[in-house]
Amino acid sequence: MSDYYELLGVARDAGPDDIKKAYRRLARQLHPDVNPDPQVQDRFKQVTAAYEVLSDPRKREMYDLGGDPLSAAGGFEGAGQGFSFTDIMDAFFGQGGSRGPRSRTRRGQDALIRLEVELAEAAFGTTQELTVDTAVVCQRCAGSGAAEGSEPITCETCRGRGEVTQVQRSFLGEIRTARPCPTCRGQGSVIPNPCPECTGDGRVRSRRSLTVQIPSGVDSGTRIQMSGQGEVGPGGGPAGDLYVEVDVAPHEIFTRRGDDLLCDVHVPMTAAALGTRLDLPTLEADTVDRDRADSDVELTVPLDVRAGTQSGEQISVRGRGVPRLRGGGRGDLIVRVVVDTPTRLDGEQEDLLQRLAEIRHETRPNGQFTPSHKGMFGKLRDVFGPR
Repeated sequence: MSDYYELLGVARDAGPDDIKKAYRRLARQLHPDVNPDPQVQDRFKQVTAAYEVLSDPRKREMYDLGGDPLSAAGGFEGAGQGFSFTDIMDAFFGQGGSRGPRSRTRRGQDALIRLEVELAEAAFGTTQELTVDTAVVCQRCAGSGAAEGSEPITCETCRGRGEVTQVQRSFLGEIRTARPCPTCRGQGSVIPNPCPECTGDGRVRSRRSLTVQIPSGVDSGTRIQMSGQGEVGPGGGPAGDLYVEVDVAPHEIFTRRGDDLLCDVHVPMTAAALGTRLDLPTLEADTVDRDRADSDVELTVPLDVRAGTQSGEQISVRGRGVPRLRGGGRGDLIVRVVVDTPTRLDGEQEDLLQRLAEIRHETRPNGQFTPSHKGMFGKLRDVFGPR
């Protein structure tokens, strides 16, 4: 198949007017009425065929894809005549010819913002006001990217197809490769008069306020999705999502472990020996104004320390931990008792402790040494050994 562009002497991206002018110029030179030479008449037929194809958009597109629009089948020729690499790839991978122009309007990217909350807010939920800096639709051009009174026009380089074809000759014939049009960046249209506010992008940066609802039971690393609150896409496209990642600040009393709350309580040696009851602050107390007399929130819960409690023992208060994020119920409040041994004694206190030691025959204790780790046989001996 002849190279119709070469026959007319025009570039492959020539417009309809250029093709028409080239044909008229050649027709005046090659028409049989002007030059009856049989060889010239054959060339005139070829030039006329080239003009018939290139002046018809449908036939020209078929020709650019490697087909022969003037053949009986209107199909593609074999290797060595009009071999097209893109056609072979389309046959294998189902591209189905030209991909067409890429839309100027696209979905925006997702955005991520980190929010620090207090432990009580993470446990029982809260509402927070956020200030975010994201891309929003340009109000001046309503996202079109074009200045007032103008609009995008068809790209002259690719004639709206969004891609250009490069032809190379090889021993297999013509190898055609398509790539995005460099003029319109594959969009098929250009904006001759961009909007001065967004410079043709259809969006601008703006700071705005949002309200986010923090559900009860969240923890550090939990992400809350806010649909459609992210970055607006190019050309005023739909916005992506905004993800709010929670970061829980340390608490002065409680440490969180899953749905449980942990804390230490220090008691004197005498209280640990005799037993006592303490008022333990609750996490709920952080959510109310302590000066409100009508509040029904428990500011403390009673904690019973039994007589003889050893340092390091744990006491669990059921259902006073963190509400579970998914599912009902709450974790526990686990209190570790730390027995404080006095370091400074006056004379009277020292005499009293000395008297207690004499009564308990502990003035010269030998101490008891136990292994820090018992093997399997040691554990069995403890269970089945003599009582």
